Amino acid sequence: MPNGAQALLKTLADAGIEVCFSNPGTSEMHFVAALDGEPRVRAVLALFEGVATGAADGYARMAGKPAATLLHLGCGLGNGLANLHNARKGKVPVLNIVGDHATYHVQYDAQLQSDIETVARNVSPEFVRTAKSTGDLCRDAVDAIAAARGLPGKVATLILPADVSWSEGGVPCAPPPAPSPPPADDVAVRAIADVIRSGENTALLLGGNATRENALLVAARIAAHSGVTVLSETFPTRLERGAGLPPVERIAYLAELASVQLADVKHLVLVDAKAPVSFFGYPDKKSNLVPDTCTVHTLATPAQDAVASLEKLAAALDATQAQPALQAARRPVRPRGKLTAAKVFKAVGHLLPERAIVVDEAITSGLMLGVMTAGAPRHDLITLTGGAIGQGLPSAVGAAVACPDRPVLALVGDGSSMYTIQALWTMARERLDVTTILFNNASYSVLNVELERVGADTIGPKARAQLDLHGPVLDFARLSQGMGVHAVRADTAEDFCKALEYALAHPGPHLIEAMVPEALGGARRRILPWMLRALPSLPQSVARALKRKIAP
Repeated sequence: MPNGAQALLKTLADAGIEVCFSNPGTSEMHFVAALDGEPRVRAVLALFEGVATGAADGYARMAGKPAATLLHLGCGLGNGLANLHNARKGKVPVLNIVGDHATYHVQYDAQLQSDIETVARNVSPEFVRTAKSTGDLCRDAVDAIAAARGLPGKVATLILPADVSWSEGGVPCAPPPAPSPPPADDVAVRAIADVIRSGENTALLLGGNATRENALLVAARIAAHSGVTVLSETFPTRLERGAGLPPVERIAYLAELASVQLADVKHLVLVDAKAPVSFFGYPDKKSNLVPDTCTVHTLATPAQDAVASLEKLAAALDATQAQPALQAARRPVRPRGKLTAAKVFKAVGHLLPERAIVVDEAITSGLMLGVMTAGAPRHDLITLTGGAIGQGLPSAVGAAVACPDRPVLALVGDGSSMYTIQALWTMARERLDVTTILFNNASYSVLNVELERVGADTIGPKARAQLDLHGPVLDFARLSQGMGVHAVRADTAEDFCKALEYALAHPGPHLIEAMVPEALGGARRRILPWMLRALPSLPQSVARALKRKIAP
């Protein structure tokens, strides 16, 4: 009869769990040993728990199903919380397996003893369970998998005491049934169809599973037929875009710019999305970004089938045969001269290969990503859904494991990359086809922008020093090479293009360190708060033009 770990791994494999991103410790050794007996589960080692959890997030976004993580006690889970937060906000399915002390050892309050369930509930509020016996372990696992795979996707955490793992008597269990979410009900569809037919300015706000090709096409047909605007959440979980797909405008990160986008919307229809709010509270600024004159309607909740709901709405409007507007194929010209963030994205748009996966954590350096790649060959975009930085490199690991036949580009900032720089080692170890473009502007640039916006008192040298990465400037090319990833530095557009062409032509991990000035620096940063404050008093046409200039 198998022990608990052996039975658990068979149960996971039978349920379609194919990858375990691990950072194990002593309490997990029997699970580690059992990996050799289950060839259907690939084990990928991470040198930091935040890499394992971020990789599980990126994997699930591209594979459409959960991976497992293997984490060591409450401390290990705590180290992985930031990227589990991003997964929770993105409604991404993840299954955490967290080792614990043997049940009889808990009473001694050993050095690593902690309340794992309390730690887990921060990111896994819907499902946290400690396995109490080897005989019941696999039933607990099936419940955890069912919770993770449901709509919306969830982070599920199964805590595995060491003796439950090593004891004999494990009983593998059959996988849970596939989820079957319902579409929007007929009453909601009819009501929203009536709103759209009224002719008042209406926008569809897409999120979650509604930013994939099938949903985008239906939304674009509705837009072509009825004149509605199609928007997406600021940081979509996975957005399919590029030539031949419907373009969609993302809600801006800066609340002032988002307010410009929504100013004349009278009806906002949510499709697997939540109504937009400001990322932070600011003095004398609204937190709720929906205009007071706008009514919010829900077509599909995250627990409903977004595509089927849009199809019902299109049928109610007689829009099923409308021709959707599609993005034309176009690429920017090859950039030249001194390298800037904008020129990096010109190069990316110029060279982006077919079916690429782009992971965006470029922060302020990424302002031009959307416009420069809009007409590039179709690709998937993964963004920072929860706002917790350190996602970009691990998410690229997971995406590359999920889609080994597709090139992955990870766009990361210098500050954010240091949170999970160990992901480079995993890329090298697993020989993943990831090209990392790292923007080195020696600054927490986004925080410099926020410092100007929040209305803080006079800003002195001590405050500025907390947002500055000079002294010393990090050398990411050397850090990368030290972890086994080929890397070069570039400070001209010509050198950057050459490096990117080489990376795309040679499968395997590469890093290009782009030495660039701040995209929002100097006079531009000082003027920005004034411009943002002025937007509400400007004519809509002028405000929209300024919005496109700041964040196209």
